[in-house]
Amino acid sequence: MLQLLEEMRMISFVIHILLILCFLSREFVSNGDTTFCSKFDREALINFKNALVDPENRLSSWQAGSNCCQWRGVSCNNHTGAVIAIDLHNPYPYDPYYDDSSNNRYGFWNLSGRIDPALLRLKSLKHLDLSGNTFQGTPVPEFLGSLKRLQYLNLSKAGFSGSIPSSLGNLSSLRYLDISSDLDQQTQEFTQWMVDFEWIGGLGFLTHLALNGVDLSLVGSKWIQVPNMLSSLTELHLSGCGLSGVIPSLQSVNFTSLAIIDLSHNDFNSKVPDWIMNITSLVHIEMHNTGLHGRIPLGVSELPNLQYLDLSENFNLSAICSQLFKGSWRKIEVLMLSFNRIHGKLPDSIGNMTSLVQLDLRGNNIRGRIPSSMATPCNLKKSILYHNNNSSGSLPEFVHCTSKGALSGLRYLDLGHNKLHGTLPDWLFQLENLEVLSLEYNLLQGPIPASLGRLSLLSELWLRQNEFNGSLLADTLGRLPELVALDVSSNYLTGTMSEAHFSSLGNLVVLYFSSNSLTLNVSSNWVPPFNVEILGMGSCKMGPSFPAWLQTQTELIHLDISNASISGTIPHWFWDLSSSLTVLNVSFNELEGQLPNPLKVASLAYVDFSSNHLKGPIPLPTSDIKSLRLSNNQFSGPIPSEIGELLPDLQALFLSSNHITGEIPTSIGKMPFLQLLSLSRNNLMGSIPSSIGNCSKLVVLDLRQNKLSGLIPLSLGHLKQLQSLHLSDNQISGELPLTLQGCTSLETLDLGNNKLFGGIPSWIGERLSALRILRLRSNSFSGEIPSHLSNLRSLQVLDLADNNFTGDIPASLGSLEAMAHVQNVNHYILYNGPRGQYYDESLTVSIKGLELTYTKTLSLVTCIDLSRNNFYGELPKEITNLSGLVVLSVSENHISGEIPARIASMHELSSLDVSNNDLGGAIPSSMSSMSSLGYLNLSYNNFSGQIPFFGQLATFNESFYHGNPGLCGLPLAIKCQNEGPNRQETIEHEGGSEQLLMETSFYLSMGLGFAAGVLVPYLVMAMRKSWSDAYFRFVDKIVHKMLKMRSNRYTSQKKRRRR
Repeated sequence: MLQLLEEMRMISFVIHILLILCFLSREFVSNGDTTFCSKFDREALINFKNALVDPENRLSSWQAGSNCCQWRGVSCNNHTGAVIAIDLHNPYPYDPYYDDSSNNRYGFWNLSGRIDPALLRLKSLKHLDLSGNTFQGTPVPEFLGSLKRLQYLNLSKAGFSGSIPSSLGNLSSLRYLDISSDLDQQTQEFTQWMVDFEWIGGLGFLTHLALNGVDLSLVGSKWIQVPNMLSSLTELHLSGCGLSGVIPSLQSVNFTSLAIIDLSHNDFNSKVPDWIMNITSLVHIEMHNTGLHGRIPLGVSELPNLQYLDLSENFNLSAICSQLFKGSWRKIEVLMLSFNRIHGKLPDSIGNMTSLVQLDLRGNNIRGRIPSSMATPCNLKKSILYHNNNSSGSLPEFVHCTSKGALSGLRYLDLGHNKLHGTLPDWLFQLENLEVLSLEYNLLQGPIPASLGRLSLLSELWLRQNEFNGSLLADTLGRLPELVALDVSSNYLTGTMSEAHFSSLGNLVVLYFSSNSLTLNVSSNWVPPFNVEILGMGSCKMGPSFPAWLQTQTELIHLDISNASISGTIPHWFWDLSSSLTVLNVSFNELEGQLPNPLKVASLAYVDFSSNHLKGPIPLPTSDIKSLRLSNNQFSGPIPSEIGELLPDLQALFLSSNHITGEIPTSIGKMPFLQLLSLSRNNLMGSIPSSIGNCSKLVVLDLRQNKLSGLIPLSLGHLKQLQSLHLSDNQISGELPLTLQGCTSLETLDLGNNKLFGGIPSWIGERLSALRILRLRSNSFSGEIPSHLSNLRSLQVLDLADNNFTGDIPASLGSLEAMAHVQNVNHYILYNGPRGQYYDESLTVSIKGLELTYTKTLSLVTCIDLSRNNFYGELPKEITNLSGLVVLSVSENHISGEIPARIASMHELSSLDVSNNDLGGAIPSSMSSMSSLGYLNLSYNNFSGQIPFFGQLATFNESFYHGNPGLCGLPLAIKCQNEGPNRQETIEHEGGSEQLLMETSFYLSMGLGFAAGVLVPYLVMAMRKSWSDAYFRFVDKIVHKMLKMRSNRYTSQKKRRRR
């Protein structure tokens, strides 16, 4: 009995234990925590882990003896415990195009090492993701093709290299394949490629294929024909695959389930393929920067499911607005068509795209007014991008229906780089959800209204380069606490900015106030609430002392305080700040003292200390920089001989107008990226080093006004990109080297005032077809002018004065095309370098008896100066074809014959000097109508007859007619033989009071003009460069009208006399 009872107790205990175990088992199973991986899978994973390099210990949970189903990145089958997924993608992959300096995890969670074949023991593995890691130099393992059950494989941007193995074609169950790659950071070449593409066609269940950045240039047309075999494919990503040529046509479209296609960043030379319009399932088309041309097919607007279309940056895709936006565009949400050739006016039908969220039409040729129907898509929230078109009109005509709620959710509005004018309208400030507003580079004017403060969510405000005036109200800025970027530069803003203006702007990162007439008035101990990275305060008055508050801006990387009326020395604390600056501009101030040597700036920086009073030796930076501008100071001593070795990445070097001595270092030839080099107006000696010919990217070489000697180096002919060469005012000798004909991009060739000799080689007219300026004056050149010079269609200045040229003046000079037309577009001749660096072209021209240097208006100057040579023969009548010529001088030669009768057709001629020749005959009476003529010298010739002293010729005194014994009449004291005794009095009487009034008005105006010419330009140029441009244009027009009026009055008087 006891034994039976004991057995029953034992059975009860076992049952109780079993019930507890069953209960616990049920709980564990229901919580998913009790699945145990198999021993074999765990051992395989340990072997896989041991082959990896894990610097951040991401796989710390992968411990032998523990449940691998609970390891990070591992998933198991709940029933069998078999490992079915490994997801070890890097959540913080390194992106070479994005540097998040605030988060040091980026690029540091990388796994590396090698992929161990132990993965083959994971018989149930369906999902493998190793993306974003760095298996540098490791090819994709071929054995991965043996993971038969794999459905998901993502090896994208994991640092693999080499050929992608065709063994992956054995993964017949694969649904998702991504092997996208990045280019090599150093060489920008492909790191992965495919030669065999046909195996992709065997992946019959594939829905997602991504090979972005993989070189497919060797697979021919199969890149599209093979994916077309995959009827289940929904996404095709082939961006940046080196594809080129014409996009192949498809006889039939089989991938009819395709929803997303990305062919961007390839190099096609093709039209948009027709088969695109046959895939009605398409939702997303991305073909930007792809080399497409031709018309955008109108059928794309009829794709029933299309929500996203990006055809931007193809540059040669065209469309007419009225046709393109006429389509239905039923579901379109994002439409990106920027930087193409879309033209015409936007139709009202653009408002029918009611689902539109983002619109980008930048960089096209859309003109006319912006239709108000663009406000109709009420979902338009992200952006309207209308940058760099030719749209005009005023803003109030656009989006007038904001009061009805349309566009009330708009967050991004970009209408910059157009021709919009007028004032800022009220509707703009009803867009209270607006976060980014860009109206830069327009013609908008008036004050910036206080209602701007209603846009309290605004984080970026870009109003650069308009015509806004008035002052910025402190209260307005105080209601914009979210501002991160504020740019009101290059306007007409005035007034004083105080600490109150910035009190609420604690989030500012970018601040531009440059090129206005603003004054910053803050206390010496002011601590701004912001800590900006970019600060542009050029032309803002901040002096006279160096602004102490800058030392609080510890995040600065870009600083422009040029032309800020700052004087004195630079404080020591500034050099701690400068060591992080990539842009430093303190030019056009009154700074004194020496710069520290070495100079403390960030690597690859752009540094500008020009136009101050700095002295001492030339400082070199502690690290390699991009640009160094020290011109117009008092630096002395030699250029450091090691400059080329220390600054091999330098792209711009400006040391002109200092007191620099010694020779040009040969190490400059070790600057392969140098584009702009100006060492002019110093005391440099020795020869030009031939090593400069190694600077193959050089665009400007300016060595004028030094004491250089020797020959022009033959190596300069290697400079294929050279556009401006100034070697004038030195002691250079020899002939022009034949190698210079290799400088086929030359626009300016200035070799004047040297000791050069020989003839003008014919290759100048044959090979240097881009020449605009040819200045060879004051040398010992000889021979005749080659007729080939007439091939120079762009030539505006031909200065051969003061040489030993002989022969006739060639009639072919009358074919110089640029001189036959009026140059009425006044712009600086600039040669651009890196990142906004530029070189202002300048030239000294002899005009009106004076040596004048032109910079700002050089583009308007057309000049032929052949004076002080040995030319003979007649002045060719063909020269009068040059109706746009401004200056013509042939003085001090042996020219005979008469002044061409059609001389008056040269109506732009401002200065004419034919003095000291053998010209004869009568002075053409038609010259009196040359209203632009401001300087005329006919002295010391053999002219005869009566001077036609009326019109424009009546403005010149007797000195311009001296030395012509046969001339008579006013302004000379010699009376003509046919002149009656009272003729002079009669002429004066006929002029009467009208003549006196005109003369009085004329000379009074000249007097006032002189006063204005002295005082007004000083005031204008001291305030703003654009005002000075407008002022000089105004004065030029007034003077022109006065002279023309005076000429007309004299002409009418002459007619009355003849009657």
